[in-house]
Amino acid sequence: MASKIQVQKIATLTGHRDCVYTLEKSSDDNIFFSGAGDGMVVAWDLTQPENGELVAKVTSSIYALRYVPDRNLLLIGQNQEGVQVIDLNNKQILKSVALPKVAIFDIVYTLDKVFVAMGSGAVCVLNGQTFELETIIRKSDQSARSLAYNKYSNELAVGYSDNVVRIFDATSMAVKYELKSHTNSVFTVAYTPDGKLLLTGSRDAHLRVWEVEQQYKERGYLIAHMYTINHIAFSPDGRHFATCSMDKSIKVWDAETFKLLKVIDKVRNASHGTSVNKLFWSAHKNQLVSCSDDRTISVWDINLGSSYEDYTIRDQAKNV
Repeated sequence: MASKIQVQKIATLTGHRDCVYTLEKSSDDNIFFSGAGDGMVVAWDLTQPENGELVAKVTSSIYALRYVPDRNLLLIGQNQEGVQVIDLNNKQILKSVALPKVAIFDIVYTLDKVFVAMGSGAVCVLNGQTFELETIIRKSDQSARSLAYNKYSNELAVGYSDNVVRIFDATSMAVKYELKSHTNSVFTVAYTPDGKLLLTGSRDAHLRVWEVEQQYKERGYLIAHMYTINHIAFSPDGRHFATCSMDKSIKVWDAETFKLLKVIDKVRNASHGTSVNKLFWSAHKNQLVSCSDDRTISVWDINLGSSYEDYTIRDQAKNV
């Protein structure tokens, strides 16, 4: 049965002069940030999306941003340079944290720690209050590409370019589990809002689902895209999630059944013409935001229906 989800492009946001690599929320549902290869960080307002506001300009490309809600700060991963801490109240640099001169692929903030995924394979741990570097954990000689924190289990999931997802105790940084089903770099990891499942996406185009409370036993997988899965984002109510890919498409899924609900692409929806790099699913009118190598940001109105595509997760027992 065809999906009844209606998708409409609300706006195309332009202004970046290079690939847009990352999107990040703020404390306001209608405000989000973008970071790009041009070194610019821009704030956008979904109530008047045409007008972006420059927040910061750094000297190298930006793959990672992270918002600190209790202090209204924005952490900028400046490739080859480290992390810039921006005070959004006055748009001043509060601190510059020097890190090894490699790419910064992801940043996660908890109340007492900041974790930074590095191109060297390291995960840098910063103090969550002072942002001073506390330690560097290196469990692979290939890039640490993606991070996710589970507040219920106090675990940090890290996806690496050696195809492995490593689960760390977020306090001791001891490795608890190594998940080795992917056959290429793991570009995105995301816990479900209730913390019970971990979703991982890779350059192998597979989306894999892991049972957190069963010592990360693999529930199953989907061949979700034609090429690399770049990012996974959950809807504000946690009932759906979206994936985006190097294959230029965005897909919307049911988070309980893992059935495909909608494909958003260039032919059907005038979507991006190149790789879709990151998603932000806002509680503002349930709008989904995507960014791309085509230098644009798209805003989508997602009107959820009740029917599903016949596209179900494969039971792991049948994959032998």
